[in-house]
Amino acid sequence: MNKKTQEALDIMEKRVSIIEENLQSEEILKDIKLLKELNKEKANLEDIVIKYQVYKKLFNDISDAKSLLETEKDEEMRDFVKSQLEESQSKIEEIEGEIELLLLPKDPNDDKNVIFEIRGAAGGDEANIFAGDLFRLYLKFAEKNNWKVEILDQSESTAGGFSQISFMVKGDKVYSKMKFESGSHRVQRVPKTESKGRIQTSTATVAVLAEISEVEVEIKPSDLRIDTYRSSGAGGQHVNTTDSAVRITHIPTGIVAASQDGRSQHDNKDKAMTMLRARIYEAKLEEQQSEAASVRKTAVGTGARSEKIRTYNYAQNRITDHRINLTLNKLDQVMEGNLEEIITELINNEQKNIIAQQIEV
Repeated sequence: MNKKTQEALDIMEKRVSIIEENLQSEEILKDIKLLKELNKEKANLEDIVIKYQVYKKLFNDISDAKSLLETEKDEEMRDFVKSQLEESQSKIEEIEGEIELLLLPKDPNDDKNVIFEIRGAAGGDEANIFAGDLFRLYLKFAEKNNWKVEILDQSESTAGGFSQISFMVKGDKVYSKMKFESGSHRVQRVPKTESKGRIQTSTATVAVLAEISEVEVEIKPSDLRIDTYRSSGAGGQHVNTTDSAVRITHIPTGIVAASQDGRSQHDNKDKAMTMLRARIYEAKLEEQQSEAASVRKTAVGTGARSEKIRTYNYAQNRITDHRINLTLNKLDQVMEGNLEEIITELINNEQKNIIAQQIEV
């Protein structure tokens, strides 16, 4: 480990010690806002500081073992010390690698909840049915991670599934895992609507947006147009007898968000505002990050069959993530919410890219 990295880790270790002392102060315990900030800062530093403390112990163990070998004459004891030294050296290399990963720049949104937007795209009814399958996949994955799912808005398809569905996923570091799901998902299978047994290719698009607070995106009430209407289900079926559904338009940008699945007009307004903030935030990113072109367009795509991040081939029980050239012959398991293997590979790929960029700089 180089000196610069060690100095940075020493500062982090000292900072955690200071925070722990501050958290014992009665004055700080009374300041809820400051208390939350300190606990959040401690949580962000704790993992790496613990690893660093393990590294320092191993470093001392190695130093002690080397010193002992210089003076120890007994061969049996020397063999024992050598084996301990080899074990410590192997462990310290592993810890150094883990520390390097923890020191990589983090996406500022990684700790946030997310808003999913899934839409049936190319393929008509089958695309909508597949959109429903993707929703159930993410619902099962959320359950495995003890995350909560809340429907924000949906338009059911008469053939099954959804022409579009928006939902919130709340939990620990949801965005850090789910951000990789943005893009066009392609399915190859015999549709329920196909009478001749022919395989059809259809797509559904997924957008994953970080939940944005009112502090991060300030919206003036005067910039909003709020419309209310009656909720409706698939095929225009009557769902609600009051104008509880809400559509909010941000006049300066033309961005629209709607919700009809809340328990009341007030609930739907809150949900629509949550979606609106996320969409406005993303629109601002598009302006700020010109090198990333259109963030939302990149995330969602047009739904064309060629713009795919992943293919789900039911006939061969195969799923392929085209970004990392990963193919698994267990689509049935993945559709039951077992996405972890794919997501782990995507995270590893992202980390490799960050390391490569740092080397280039």
